[in-house]
Amino acid sequence: MRLDDYIEELEPDEEAERRRLAKEKSYAITDHLAEFEQRFDDAVSGDTLVGSTAPSIFVGRSNYPNIPVGLLSPVGDEAAAEEYVTDGEWYRQGYAIDDVLQRRTGLLNSNKRANVDSPSIASRLTPSVHDAWNGFVGVQREVAIADRPVDLEIGLDDAPDLGLDAGTDVATPRGPRANARNAELRENPHVPRPVKKTLEDDDWQAQGAMTYLYRRGFDVYEINSILSAGALGETDQRRLVPTRWSITAVDDTIGQFLRGRIRTESSIDEVQVWANEYMGNRYWVVLAPGNWEFELVEMKAPGSIWNPDPGDDVWLASASEGYEGRSSYVEETAGAYYAARLGVLEYLASIGRQAKCLVLREVSDDYWAPVGVWQVRESVRNAFEGEYGEAETFHGAVAEVATQLPVSYQRLQRKSELAAAVQSNLSAFSRDG
Repeated sequence: MRLDDYIEELEPDEEAERRRLAKEKSYAITDHLAEFEQRFDDAVSGDTLVGSTAPSIFVGRSNYPNIPVGLLSPVGDEAAAEEYVTDGEWYRQGYAIDDVLQRRTGLLNSNKRANVDSPSIASRLTPSVHDAWNGFVGVQREVAIADRPVDLEIGLDDAPDLGLDAGTDVATPRGPRANARNAELRENPHVPRPVKKTLEDDDWQAQGAMTYLYRRGFDVYEINSILSAGALGETDQRRLVPTRWSITAVDDTIGQFLRGRIRTESSIDEVQVWANEYMGNRYWVVLAPGNWEFELVEMKAPGSIWNPDPGDDVWLASASEGYEGRSSYVEETAGAYYAARLGVLEYLASIGRQAKCLVLREVSDDYWAPVGVWQVRESVRNAFEGEYGEAETFHGAVAEVATQLPVSYQRLQRKSELAAAVQSNLSAFSRDG
């Protein structure tokens, strides 16, 4: 389909009205927290959370290396524990922002402090993390490596703090927290064979173990949890990894693996424009013939999260890499860069091609609360469904898309290396099948 026809046929955002209503309903989150407090009181026997089911874990980064480690468990909705796990299913179910907030505020984070190298720093005789299969850190690891939610009993030191942590553009929001005294398994968790293999191999570097699990069908969400729990890598290198860091580490590692797979493949032979919209974020993915290059440009509207002043100009950020990838961490676009790049590389690997790629992310003021970088990953992954628009040249494609952006084409060129260079590299438009 010609690009101008493709853009013309893009339907108005059907979620806009629902997002507006969700924003209004966001004020009901305080009511939701009050309901949680009642469910919590019903679920606690003495100072023990009985019949708890933990579908996931959380590892914080405050006061590193002595960090908070937590078990996340729904209270009063244990039968639906899997629905509380952050993964691609949230996108497939069409979750809105308030849906995410309600699920996150329905998870109790029962946490203790632990050292990244050792479950306790009270004694030099305490085993290192790779040996920890008892105590709170050991239970947390059992939850992380299991392939389904695990039934637990959790001893608590106090009532939960019902404050809502708004989260970041990488990590999802977090709800009530309580200090845990201990945790005990009420069943033997089921651990998939590939995970057992990575645990048993003491000489397997973390990057190799991650790509092994990915090739065996594990999604990045599952790998992230296992890495956070200190269950990947060479024995003497295993550490608890804060969740925010592990999310980006896994996206980056799997992205590098996929880039290696496509680097000898033929280029695509046409300029393609793909689009997707979710939760007040619109994504344009422009693919063009040529060797692998990638750039993410983010445009955040005034009044949106991270650019809250409605009187400000559109905020721009960008990051890029060439054929050999990057040697330094992306600061300006942070975790969104690695999540978007992963979605593009998965698509190119699936068709056995390489390409030059520009991803444009527009963040509107409908994005009123951060839900985590998973929505970037899933939006780009799913942008490659359906039809795409065709253009004669990369230059023509970017210029046409720019007419739909909240910034001028000239401002985009000043920020984007690929947009600025599209007219100067005619070899990128050659067709090589």
